[in-house]
Amino acid sequence: LLLPFSLCNTKRLALDPNTAHRDLLLEEENRKATRWTSNKYPDHPERFNFWTQVLCKEGLTERCYWETEWCGRAFIGVAYKRMCRKGEGLDSWLGKNDCSWGLYFTNDGYKIWHNNICTAVNIPPNFKKVGVYLDWSLGTLSFFKISCGTSTLLHTFHTTFTEPVYPGFWLGWVDSVVYLC
Repeated sequence: LLLPFSLCNTKRLALDPNTAHRDLLLEEENRKATRWTSNKYPDHPERFNFWTQVLCKEGLTERCYWETEWCGRAFIGVAYKRMCRKGEGLDSWLGKNDCSWGLYFTNDGYKIWHNNICTAVNIPPNFKKVGVYLDWSLGTLSFFKISCGTSTLLHTFHTTFTEPVYPGFWLGWVDSVVYLC
């Protein structure tokens, strides 16, 4: 079986320090984010100032695939660049608005979020790597469980993307980590 992401670019992404909340420590050439203590990042209009989130530098408008490992409590998804960055409202929280889509991971389960609509994913919480396949022109965003060299589809969003999407992450607990593989 040939999966669709085997036919596209595997992206090497980097986190954008200008968007990183002050409680996120970026390391390993901006490929790893850890929820930590406050960092002395300079003020920036694109920085998230309430939710502990970060976006990647790369805006995507093609077919591509990337993988992310995590531990703790995390959200892995994509957002439009125009997503609000300031304040504690839903418009600035990944998955809670019409500008972002993604998968929320905790130690006891997974949930799909878009536009503040949540759907539980009935997969045992026994993996720590997710593959993300974007087909921007087709309007699909798919999430795969990656474990022991196999991939299992978790969910596919179907939409019409109207602008580039930026991979984005929320880290919910101190010591939560996301790593772009």
